[in-house]
Amino acid sequence: MSNIKAGIIGTGGISVHHTNGYKRVPGVEVVACCDIDEAKVKAYAEKHNIPRWYTDCREMMEKEELDVVSVTTWNSAHKDCTITALRGGAHVLCEKPMAMNAAEAEEMLAVSKETGKLLQVGFVRRFGSDVEAFNDFRDAGMLGDIYYAKATYLRRSGCPGGWFGDKEYSGGGPLIDLGVHVIDLVRYLAGCPKPVSAYGATYNNLGKDRASGSEQAWSSLDDTGYKYNIEDFATALIRFDNGLTLSVEASFNLNVKRDTGNVSIYGTKGGVNMSPFEIYTDMGGRFVNVSPAQNVDFDFVQIFNAEMKGFIDTVRGEQPCKAPAEDGVELMKILDAVYESARTGHEALIK
Repeated sequence: MSNIKAGIIGTGGISVHHTNGYKRVPGVEVVACCDIDEAKVKAYAEKHNIPRWYTDCREMMEKEELDVVSVTTWNSAHKDCTITALRGGAHVLCEKPMAMNAAEAEEMLAVSKETGKLLQVGFVRRFGSDVEAFNDFRDAGMLGDIYYAKATYLRRSGCPGGWFGDKEYSGGGPLIDLGVHVIDLVRYLAGCPKPVSAYGATYNNLGKDRASGSEQAWSSLDDTGYKYNIEDFATALIRFDNGLTLSVEASFNLNVKRDTGNVSIYGTKGGVNMSPFEIYTDMGGRFVNVSPAQNVDFDFVQIFNAEMKGFIDTVRGEQPCKAPAEDGVELMKILDAVYESARTGHEALIK
């Protein structure tokens, strides 16, 4: 499959990275886009030089012969739009989180298998140069057995507003929007062990629009037509079947000095801080901190371009899928368990 026709469902901010990423891959053309907001999708098509636009994804799939489709809608529409695209004959890259819950994710996976079409989940952090560096050092035996990890994605005042604050559309707050990135990253770096339990807590103590002057350049919350009923902050301890334990924290609103995001992974021979990338180990009887000579830190644009190329390479049969739907299902099971534990106050088992 050399010449590939691509479509976009959902024209919000993240879709731009999909559209631009497709255009950077030789032999790929974005020929159609879709959004329920007619004015928005029309302007999007004009801005990005996309020939045709639609307000109904079913109509788009019926009228277009698309090879691949990116689903970049709000979370509550992921399942239906993905299934429509799969049944319409396209391979699909669905943004994270895969769905609103594990049951929806399993339904999407089943349709992917039924249709024989690829379903990749937007775990974009898997495509970073920091991940490549980590894998090189791990494969060289510098880390040993990985047994503990800490992951944080904290914003002082960073809810994007609109549907992100309404659980009916988002499924939750920072845990499902931000935590999904770092939880998956740790699981991927550790070899994708199976999660077995989670103990979590969520808080909604601070609310929105508390003050001005946050370093995060979020626009003012516009909640016209939306509720604000998500958590401010979530924390969890997640256990895996290989003995790995992960501590995770994620916030939209938290009284911290500055916005931070990082993953630290600890093994029996060495530990790794992902941003900035450093290895902590011992050599020659001394403790040492090791940094690569080249910059391998997280780069937002680079990872999306790499993700889109990786998706197309998989569709063309040139490499295995780096973020398969099966992993999306496991991640949704983790999120479901954290929210259930937060609700009950007890550990939630994951099957």
